[in-house]
Amino acid sequence: MKDTITVTIIDRAGQEHHIEAPTDMNLNMMEICRMNDLGVEGTCGGMALCASCQVYLESDHQLHEQSDAELDMLDQAFFVKSNSRLGCQIKITGDIEGLVVRVAPKHDD
Repeated sequence: MKDTITVTIIDRAGQEHHIEAPTDMNLNMMEICRMNDLGVEGTCGGMALCASCQVYLESDHQLHEQSDAELDMLDQAFFVKSNSRLGCQIKITGDIEGLVVRVAPKHDD
């Protein structure tokens, strides 16, 4: 199995970033966005408590079912769409090779 996958993250300005992400470090999409300075805060540190890492799923990947905590947080977030996910809840695994997400606007944009 490969130790890295490629994901595409579209920033708030609409620019695509093709990023190689390691699958062997137990990272999530919020951490990948932060590591690449894509404007994602991740204020709660990945606990699904703030929605500052909200992204829109732009590809046809089947992600794991959303937890109650994720759904509750999205219920309180700004700019939520049917394809909204919390980046902290998207684990970097081989299953998401080629995933495309768009960073959601900040609530004060």
